[in-house]
Amino acid sequence: MPLSLYGGARSRASMPRWYMEEKGIPYAWQLLDMEAGEHRREPFTHINPFGKVPALVDEDPALPGGRLQLFESGAILLYLAERYGGECQTAAERGLAQQWVLFANATLATALFVPSNREREFPRLMEVLDGQLAAGPLLGQSWSVADCAVNAYLAYLPIFFPQIDLSPYPHVQATIAATQQRPAYQTVMGGR
Repeated sequence: MPLSLYGGARSRASMPRWYMEEKGIPYAWQLLDMEAGEHRREPFTHINPFGKVPALVDEDPALPGGRLQLFESGAILLYLAERYGGECQTAAERGLAQQWVLFANATLATALFVPSNREREFPRLMEVLDGQLAAGPLLGQSWSVADCAVNAYLAYLPIFFPQIDLSPYPHVQATIAATQQRPAYQTVMGGR
């Protein structure tokens, strides 16, 4: 199989895994034992010298050197969307996809997982995002890499922060419920 995705249980590898499941992209899942530190030593550090997951290896003779190694969930998502997902065919499409993936991984993740930012930034972000989600998928008519990145973080809310009241954000709530019902999401996230 040309694509191998490396990750650990309960890691950001779930985002590219979910994307590949949604798009029917064949891949091999390489589950690393994070507790044993498998991600911090060879052979994995040859793929990602920083010893972090996820990482993707694409082996294809058409690639320079026949192989591409990527780390960072956002970079992996964007690569998959362009090369395998049929997305990001123009510079404008690529820019919009990058905007949402970077928003998810930098702005939204920080607002959720940094306590001081959660108090200060979270309500404002949720209010604006609720309005964006009212219009449907983030990049047009169908589910895309942008929805994968943003909705993955939103779906973490009831898992990691069940005490947060989401009732002021009905479209966020509806998006979380719809995300949790997607078969590919259930395959990847299972019993989280």
